[in-house]
Amino acid sequence: MTMTLSLAPAPSAGVPTRRLIIDGKSVDALSGRTFETRNPATGELLASVAEGGAADVDLAVAAARRAFEGPWSRFTPFQRQEILLKFADLVEANFEELTMTDVLDMGAPITFARARKTRALGLIRFYAGMCTTIHGETLPNSFPGEVFTYTLKEPVGVVGAITPWNAPLTSTIWKLGPVLATGCTMVLKPAEDAPLTALRLGELLLEAGLPEGVVNVVPGFGHDAGAALAAHMGVDKVAFTGSDVTGRKIIEASKGNIKRVTLELGGKSPDVIFADCDMELAVPGAGMGVFANTGQICCAGTRLLIERPIYEEFVERVSAYARSLKVGAGIDPATQIGPVVNATQLERVAGYIDVGLGEGAVATAGGKRLTEGALKHGYFIEPTVLSGVNNDMRVAQEEIFGPVAAAIPFDTLEEAAAISNATPFGLGGGVWTQNVATAHRMAKAIRSGTVWVNTYGGLDPAVPFGGYKASGYGRESGLHHVDAYLETKAVVMKLA
Repeated sequence: MTMTLSLAPAPSAGVPTRRLIIDGKSVDALSGRTFETRNPATGELLASVAEGGAADVDLAVAAARRAFEGPWSRFTPFQRQEILLKFADLVEANFEELTMTDVLDMGAPITFARARKTRALGLIRFYAGMCTTIHGETLPNSFPGEVFTYTLKEPVGVVGAITPWNAPLTSTIWKLGPVLATGCTMVLKPAEDAPLTALRLGELLLEAGLPEGVVNVVPGFGHDAGAALAAHMGVDKVAFTGSDVTGRKIIEASKGNIKRVTLELGGKSPDVIFADCDMELAVPGAGMGVFANTGQICCAGTRLLIERPIYEEFVERVSAYARSLKVGAGIDPATQIGPVVNATQLERVAGYIDVGLGEGAVATAGGKRLTEGALKHGYFIEPTVLSGVNNDMRVAQEEIFGPVAAAIPFDTLEEAAAISNATPFGLGGGVWTQNVATAHRMAKAIRSGTVWVNTYGGLDPAVPFGGYKASGYGRESGLHHVDAYLETKAVVMKLA
């Protein structure tokens, strides 16, 4: 099925209706309720979406359990791999449609969304490769007599996945991959702000031959469908990406049946720029470490820690870079910075800029909402650099999730390390230097799940990603990710 979404404003009678996917079927929500999803660049109504609730989650979990204990349990590793490889081919064949859906539903610049093709396909094919590598071990045993001991790796069961709106395609694939590689089943609750890509991926999985009920997609709101999924006694594991506030609620909800939880939460990541950095690389690299995807990236390097001898020059140059970026609708190939996802997020970002200015920071670039011409109906804000920031300010401590950089001076490596770690979060970090010793020392000193050196933000399917402290626990990508969806069973067999 191909979804066509016009940019022209459409009357409500003409917009498509997107339904839940439960047990391999497209169904309305039991309540009959729907919600709207709109283009944040224009306000255009894109689709009416079935609003799943607790009762729909019950049906989806039951379907996932039947599939887990039924036909899916009999799929061999090679057969699971075949499904994932077919899925990868279908995603590749439909990539432009999926890209456009991301662009229209959450505002990503089309050039940025298209650049994620390698990542999206690489993730699926990486997890396809993992299907045939899952294995247990034989172990020595000191029991008296002749004893044979081995371990089995078995799927954890039904997974409840809750995904964010800032990267619908890759975030959804990131949750699907380990589920299908290990033989688990899933109930997916995509973010209500951008649910369309997840629904389309659900259709492509069925087209790839995935049995009914293995993946169920239930759009809805966090306080209803999301809360029901997190607390559901039939769910064996929850995988969540989103805010630390919601992450804490999920931990609390998991107590009922002691379900496993993987959390990839927020960040306030330091990007440390030393005086010996290559300015020609560091300015755009650190700039896009903040501004890419309109700052709506959990590991964005939003705290620019700049060594004092180059502080003024670097702030001036990164501010000029921010002012040079083209802000516009994501569908325009020239756009580098799109809108934030909705009015609430716009108010949040603008509010933090006001807080920072009130605390004594100075906006050396940006700081305002854009409302002129073609931008007047969208949620656009200028890429912003705040200088004169100290690490105790709210703009240096709280996640803004928008295109706002806080520039903080430092004098020594030790001070840079202390400032870097003086935050509740620990998701990402960056270092810009031409001194190898400085790079190694700083990379070790930053307490975060990933540190990039002379680059920022690149991800690879084989490299684990996740956070320290309030940025969550567990890892996505790599062998660690697959193992988090497996139980280890020991078998001890007395032979004589």
